[in-house]
Order: sequence, then C-alpha cells, then structure tokens
Amino acid sequence: MAEDRQDLFRYVVEEFAEDYHEGELQRREFLRRMTLLGGGVIGARVLLTSLGIAGITSAELASAQTAPPQPDPAKGAGMVDPRDPAIVVKPVTYEANGFTNLAYLARPAGNAPAPGVIVIHENKGLQPHIQDVARRLAKAGYIAMAPDLVSKIGGTQQYIDTAQVSSYLAQTSGDEHVANLLEAAKVLKAQPGVQGLGAVGFCFGGGLTWRLSTALPELKAAVPFYGPAPDAAKVPDIKAAVLGIYGGTDTRINAGIPALETALKAAGTTYGIKIYDGAGHAFNNDTGGNYVKAAADDAWAQTLAWFDKYLKA
Repeated sequence: MAEDRQDLFRYVVEEFAEDYHEGELQRREFLRRMTLLGGGVIGARVLLTSLGIAGITSAELASAQTAPPQPDPAKGAGMVDPRDPAIVVKPVTYEANGFTNLAYLARPAGNAPAPGVIVIHENKGLQPHIQDVARRLAKAGYIAMAPDLVSKIGGTQQYIDTAQVSSYLAQTSGDEHVANLLEAAKVLKAQPGVQGLGAVGFCFGGGLTWRLSTALPELKAAVPFYGPAPDAAKVPDIKAAVLGIYGGTDTRINAGIPALETALKAAGTTYGIKIYDGAGHAFNNDTGGNYVKAAADDAWAQTLAWFDKYLKA
C-alpha cells in the first residue's frame, strides 16, 4: 500500500480501535470492521497485531466477518430545517475524474454574491449531519457544497453499513480524494454569486481539509476539525488562513499538533489553534456519542468568525 494511502488507512484503523476501547463499538462489530479493512481474517489479524490487540482467534474473526452490522445510534433532526425559507438546498451531480460525482448544495435564498465553502465529511460519508452543517453555513450567509467522496462506488446513500463506506474511504489514496475535492471546488466556484473559496471538514474530513489547503492556492480560509496533520513538507504550499480545532482529550490526533505548529510558523502561514478542554474527538457532531454542546457551540462561533475575517474580507 502506497504511503499516501497508508496514512489515511491507518487513521481509520486507529479510529475504530479507539471507538472499541471507549465502548462505542461492540467487540464483534470492531472485529467485523477489521476484517473489512483487512480484506478478510488474515488481514484482520495483521491489523490487530499492529494495534497490540492479542487473544483473538481466527474462528472469532471468521464469525465476526459474517455478523450483521451494529446499528448506528439514532440520528438527530439537525439544527437547520431544509425547508427553512431563508435557504435553498438541492442535490448536485457533475462529471469529473471519470465518474458521476454527487454533492449537496445549500445557499442563502436569492442569488446575492457570497463566499463559497466546501464541507468535507467524516469517514462515514455524506451523512445528514454534514448536510446540516452545509445548511448552517447557508443560514450564516455562505454558499456551501458538501461533496460525497463515496460517489465513485455509487454514493453514501447506497450503503446501509457505514463501515463499508469507511473501508472504501480508507482504502482510497489521499491524492485521489484531493483530486475529487479540487473538482468539487471548481463546481462550487461556478455557482452563481460565489466569491472566494473556503473549506471546513471533520475528523477524516478535517485531515482532507488540511491536505486540500496544500493543493488549492486560491483557498482563502480553512477550518479543519480534529483532523490529522498534513505532510510537513507541503505546509509551505498553504496560502489559506487555517484554524485548527481540537478536543483536549483527543490524544491520538493532538500528538501531531506540536510538529504541525512548528511547520506553520516556519512557513509564515496565518493560522490559529483552538483546543477545547474536556472535549474529545468528534465533539462537534451533535448526532454522535462524543457531542459536547458547549465546545461545539463555541467552535462553530469561532468557525464563522474565522470565515468572516478571512473569507468575506
């Protein structure tokens, strides 16, 4: 597996392991996901060994491999109703990179000029929560587009089992994801009234937000939420003002902050780092088990303030 693909793959493997250790994933579901990512029992054993998890037999893995998925927790209704008269929402399709790409577009009602923001989803794909984030941006005066990075295999909505979505995203190279995001940025830029481009992403999408910022010089502002750091050698390519948002207890991701800050300072990048004490990974997702309302509310206010300063300017 190429290095570019390996780091994203490892990110998802470790996230599943973290969810298992924290009690969010049942043992059988965790093992089922390891067989998905590993391509079977043998590959799963390799992944488990790399995680330092012992005492799991091949028979248990084989049984988990055919088990039904653990149901995802109930989803929230979202914070902005898609029927809100202040916004307009619609699905978007466009041909790029040899396949039909899917996306969700939300904008203020009317065609007044406004900045555009790419919204990059978590490793579960384009879920209702991410569509709600796009609507929140539209309510705040932005034209937001959330591309579905699962489009190449039919789109997120084709899959009941979100682990299949995660497996596909993990096994696809970061370069391919960024290529798809660059095409999405072109589509967003072509929307009526779009003036300037920004990006926001969460977890897996937070990491891709960092990567996109190294590959899209016209990006003016970016806000990656608890995303793995980009290649330090590419940090000097960042032209956007970037605000990194993190949970204080998210030690796995936060371990990369010191080296990232060193690279950002050396490159002269305009940046900010905001860490929320007592909040963990994915604290902003109001449909998930790690949601921390106070931290999420402040982080969203910080996000809008960052975009107002660096994207609307």
